Amino acid sequence: MARAGVDKRLWIGIGISAVMLVLLFRQIDGRQVLAAFRSMDYRYLVPSVLLTFVSYYCRAIRWRYLLLPQKETALANLFPATIIGYMANNLLPARLGEFVRAYVLADKEQLDSSSVFATLVLDRLFDGFTVLLILVVTFFTVQLPPGMEKVQEGLKLGGYVTLALYVVVIAFLVVLKRRTHWTLDMLGRLLRPFPARISEKIIPLLGSFIAGIRLSVKPGELAALFVSSLVIWSTAIWPVDLVLRSFGITLPVTASMLIMVFLVFAVMVPASPGYVGTYHAACVYGLLAFNVQREKALSVALVMHGINFFPVILAGFYFLWRDNISLRGIEGRSGRE
Repeated sequence: MARAGVDKRLWIGIGISAVMLVLLFRQIDGRQVLAAFRSMDYRYLVPSVLLTFVSYYCRAIRWRYLLLPQKETALANLFPATIIGYMANNLLPARLGEFVRAYVLADKEQLDSSSVFATLVLDRLFDGFTVLLILVVTFFTVQLPPGMEKVQEGLKLGGYVTLALYVVVIAFLVVLKRRTHWTLDMLGRLLRPFPARISEKIIPLLGSFIAGIRLSVKPGELAALFVSSLVIWSTAIWPVDLVLRSFGITLPVTASMLIMVFLVFAVMVPASPGYVGTYHAACVYGLLAFNVQREKALSVALVMHGINFFPVILAGFYFLWRDNISLRGIEGRSGRE
């Protein structure tokens, strides 16, 4: 059943990616795309790739702090597990890379894989909090060109809606952690009008999830989590600006922040492995809002996707080979659970 569910999501994602690619390429002049690549300053690629790996290394550091309530883990194990997980996210459907990442580290550090996976849920929550901060700052400070006033107002409305949704999610998780039985009982009552199989699946899942979450309350460690989150996303946004400059596009840093927010939402949409189509569409339409030529915007999207796709895959396969890990075996285990 789990395998069938993954296959269904895979084919849905492939369909969405195909539609996005058709929409992107139907109005593209290939000669102008080639001209954009010929005019590109490739010297910007090296620092862009290096900063991308710095961002991954900072993720490993933050993960270490999230794991402290369980065990003091080694960065020598955390960084390869992080790279392998992101490599798997680029190659496998349904974000199975998160399970791969948890299994790899659990095996290396002799930890329970479900407890490790719970820390990755916290990891995503910290990402969400930081992206929300970027989103709010961007939506209320970015200045779009004249004629884009309606888009600007839409961005502000999107900021308010996203802020409200995230506050609701955080509030729910806080209440769930502090008053678990009461919250699960209340949720069970709210789900009564729906088929029983829904509550039978959701309630135990939420109970085991919240029981597995443990977060340090030491001020220094909490500060390290927040600071590392800011560094992670700063080193993720910086390459966007560098790639834009490589194509001769000079925009304020808020433009790179806006594009990054678009990309974050794009990878949440079901797509083929590697987020083909959705990733490119988010980048292109984000740049079109700044009156960047469509062909040049597509060239930027292709380079940015390549920077975030190929280096981490090569590094991930290196760590798999070095540590004699079978990705197929891990993927099979995660797909069954």
